[in-house]
Amino acid sequence: MAAAAIYFAAEFITAAAWTDPPYSYTYHFISNLGVHGPATAFGQFMYSPLAWVMNTGLVLFGIAVLAGVLMLRGLPAGRRWALAGTATLLAAGITLVALFPGSGESGGGPVDFHALGAFTAFTGGNVLAILAGRAHRFLGVSRTRGRVLVGLGLLGFGSLAVFMAVVASEGALIGLAERGIIYPFMIGYLVLGAALVPARPRP
Repeated sequence: MAAAAIYFAAEFITAAAWTDPPYSYTYHFISNLGVHGPATAFGQFMYSPLAWVMNTGLVLFGIAVLAGVLMLRGLPAGRRWALAGTATLLAAGITLVALFPGSGESGGGPVDFHALGAFTAFTGGNVLAILAGRAHRFLGVSRTRGRVLVGLGLLGFGSLAVFMAVVASEGALIGLAERGIIYPFMIGYLVLGAALVPARPRP
């Protein structure tokens, strides 16, 4: 729950500070929030006065997800390693996104670390939601919530295909399509975290 809250707070605060012109959740790439600029790349103007807030939030998000997964109890060894490994990939990917902002300025090398990090985070985040949903009975989570987690992860992968198509066609809803990849697993983490909060005993 803390991981998702960190991400949404960092995104909202950073986007609110981008006022000239206003940041668009439907048009602009999410990565633009991490580029101080001013710069123009990929056909978009980038100027994020609080880029450091977004990039710091991304790193903290990755750390929080990994810590949360490592704190899970009741998992068989195989499922524990699968969840921990996927969370590690997510944390590593999102950290690369923060360390190599998507301004296109670092694109001259043999490896585009920003793109690599983004794809790793997209994939890891949704796979983690699916794996957690499939492990619902070991975690003490209801089957319904487990199915919701799996469904959200699959929705994220479906949105990844849409995002790639929109980018290829240079569509105007790039930001919306990209959020369709990330928001589902963020919501999934909130659902999972809420299910794991111990119920308070009735007086």
